[in-house]
Order: sequence, then C-alpha cells, then structure tokens
Amino acid sequence: MSGTFRGVGVGPGDPELMTLKAVRAIRKCSVIAVPVSDNSLEEPVFEKTGTESRYAEYLDRCVAFGIARGAVPEVGKKNRIFLPMPMIREKEKLKNIHDMDADAVAGILEQGMDVVFLTLGDPTVYSTCMYVHKRLKKKGYSTELVPGIPSFCAASARMDISLAENRQELHILPASYQIEKGLELPGTKVLMKAGRKIADVKKILIEKGMEAEMVENCGMENERVYLSAEEIPEQAGYYSLLIVKEKSSGGEKI
Repeated sequence: MSGTFRGVGVGPGDPELMTLKAVRAIRKCSVIAVPVSDNSLEEPVFEKTGTESRYAEYLDRCVAFGIARGAVPEVGKKNRIFLPMPMIREKEKLKNIHDMDADAVAGILEQGMDVVFLTLGDPTVYSTCMYVHKRLKKKGYSTELVPGIPSFCAASARMDISLAENRQELHILPASYQIEKGLELPGTKVLMKAGRKIADVKKILIEKGMEAEMVENCGMENERVYLSAEEIPEQAGYYSLLIVKEKSSGGEKI
C-alpha cells in the first residue's frame, strides 16, 4: 500500500500559529519534503534520518522548515527529500522540474511512506506544493491538503484591521505582475509577494492616493510594519504583503 502525500501549511511565520492538524501530520509522517529555490540544486536528493545532512544550508534557508521546527523540534530528525523549486518563468523548464519532483516523491510513496511537503502560509494560495500535489493526484496517489493561516489574514490581524466587512469585496493579487487594473477593483486589495516590485508598487499607490499598510516578514523575528504608502521603503523582502483599502467619502478608510 502506497503512502500519502500531504501539503501542509505552516502559517505565516509564528510557530504558535500552526494548526494542531499540521503538527500532527508532521509528527506522523515518514519523510519531510523541503522545497529549494536555490538554482544550485538540480535534482531531488533523499536523505535518511540519523545521517548528517550534506544539504543543511537548504534547511536553514527554508522558511517553512524553520517555522515547523519551532513547533515540532523533532522535524529535524525526519527523513527528508530536497526538491528543486527554482523561481524562474521558463514554463517548459519548470514543467520538467516539477515532473521530476513528483516522480521522486512517487518513488517514496511506493515504499509505503507518508510525505509532508512544508509550505509557508496555506498550500492553496500561491504555493509551489500544488505543482507536486496535482501531478501525484493525477497519477492516482493518495493526497491531502492541510490548511494553514494565510499570510494576509495574519497581516490583517497584526495591523488590527479587518480585511472585509458587510458587502465589501476582497481581492488577492500577486504584486510581482501588473497591478494597475487590479487596484481599480472595488473593496480591499491584498498585494502578495511585493518585495521585488515594491518601489513600483509604492509609486502607483501614492499617485493614486490609495490607503495602504504593509507587513514585511509577518510573524517572524525581523517583522516590520508600515502604516501608510509613504512609509513603505524603496526596498523590501520577498515576504512583503500590502493591504490596500478604499476611502470613504469623508476621506477615512472604510
């Protein structure tokens, strides 16, 4: 009998925000899948528990693994498979890499071992986990998604504001792409992963006179909060999230 693949959301950054179900899944699994965005990893690598990792640097760089370790220290003693997940836009190259990752995980599942793929936030929101999940599901393997607290919910709570009320709409937008049209939508706009484009995003928000607040590295030790578009720096980390609100007729946030 083959094992089960689970995409497990570890939440936005604070280990205390991990769900009981996520903690249980990590404790029970046989293998932890660690996504590696570093281009130096060209193919999946499996390491058994009890062996000194030759790829400890990848563990240290994996934010999701660090969060999980804060709540489940024994995650560091699990078998692990490092999966290349480069941040590139060449569709055909990415397809081949994701196929290779899924095949490597399938080989582990065939041995009856359960695999947990750690992902920041929630596995259903812009998560690389889904590239492997969809392929394994299509192949007929048992799959499951364990939700985590999304970064935009944590950021809204951190700033002590609501995301949407009454009939307000809520729009989730990737800030690394063209956002001008998205900002014209009614209601609240959440701009995710704004780091690389933060200077351009800031300029657009100020030009449009929009109300915006930003959290960088929400729930992590190096968290930063900015309460207006003017406060937002010209450079910011990858995990930067903005909440853009409409103004009421009186000029205040709705």
